[in-house]
Amino acid sequence: MTDNNLNKPRVVKTHDVNLNKEYTDWILDLKQRYYNSQIKAAVKVNSEQLLFNWQLGRDLVIKKAEEKWGAGIVEQVSLDLQAAFPNVKGFSARNLWFMKQWYSFYALNDSTKDLIESIEKYIDTGSSKLNQLGSEIADTKLNQLGSELEFPAVFAFVPWKHHVLIIQKSKSVEEALFYVKRTVERGLSRNALDDCIRANLYHTSGEALTNFEEKLPNVQGKLAQEMLKSNYDLGFVTLPEGYDETALEDVIEKQMTRFLLELGEGWAFIGRQKELIISGKTRKLDLLFYHIYLRCYVVIELKVTSFEPEHAGKLNFYVNAVNEFLRRESDNPTIGLLICKDMDKTEVQLAFQGITTPMGVATYENVKIQEIQGYLPTAEQIQQQIEIAEEEYKQIQKEGK
Repeated sequence: MTDNNLNKPRVVKTHDVNLNKEYTDWILDLKQRYYNSQIKAAVKVNSEQLLFNWQLGRDLVIKKAEEKWGAGIVEQVSLDLQAAFPNVKGFSARNLWFMKQWYSFYALNDSTKDLIESIEKYIDTGSSKLNQLGSEIADTKLNQLGSELEFPAVFAFVPWKHHVLIIQKSKSVEEALFYVKRTVERGLSRNALDDCIRANLYHTSGEALTNFEEKLPNVQGKLAQEMLKSNYDLGFVTLPEGYDETALEDVIEKQMTRFLLELGEGWAFIGRQKELIISGKTRKLDLLFYHIYLRCYVVIELKVTSFEPEHAGKLNFYVNAVNEFLRRESDNPTIGLLICKDMDKTEVQLAFQGITTPMGVATYENVKIQEIQGYLPTAEQIQQQIEIAEEEYKQIQKEGK
């Protein structure tokens, strides 16, 4: 995380000084150090508050408070804490129940320890965000003391209300930690996190059939795999029965904002039917995007039929063409994505053999078919036709006389 203003030194020059490049570099370094200290302080405060919530939830569980002091003990603790700290928010009975639920959700699951250690390792090596905490928090990595689960360091990067939302909406620790990890990596707001959960990102993200593991560097391959879904919900699309690819592209282009939301974060739309002149022939890409996080072009081909092996060859051709004619030195290798109505996993895997470009295949669903009423004339149109027919009948009778 870097403030762009830090790279624009505004030096106020006093008398009897020589402000050379060495001085300017030093000032920039001071600004960056202070900015980093502010980040660490903010994270530290959040960490301490979350640690308190975790330990309070732990106490309510381990002490078996309701059995020991009665069913209303949580409400009583809430009243006592609010009386002692009247200016502090967060001591409502509802919030205390969330603390108990939060601790129970993770601590009572045997797989939590290994899962948290794996995501902390990935985040630490992938984005270095854990390093912002400094050694005093990094040293509190997850450990097991008897049967008690200690506070995971990675939780410090996720605000309390995010944690509450995650445990309320997740059905397993694996799903919850998926959203914890995504919040840390992407810096999600609560609304953005809620959108991810509502989109069922845990079950759809990263499940597309791809060759990214073999064709992309490790870090980029993992991120690219994660950005693709196995199935895309086109519930915002309404088309007539028997629609073709052009009709599907038309609606998606008109509903591009909705389509970008379905694709996920980091996508920028470049164009539809993007023209490339290759050996004097015009070739057109269905949809072309640029992915900001991956720093690469993404070619999307749409098929309203099931996957066929030749689709992979055509997509491979387009990906290579974009690498040749559009990709800059600063761009990572272009990725191809085929979205079709249905696919057979074995056919996709066989079609990918021998292809060196990174690509994936996914499906789509929920395209709405227009009701037949949409093609029937309106009442006004029917009345007009009746009036025209009556006029024609009168004219025929008049001519017959």
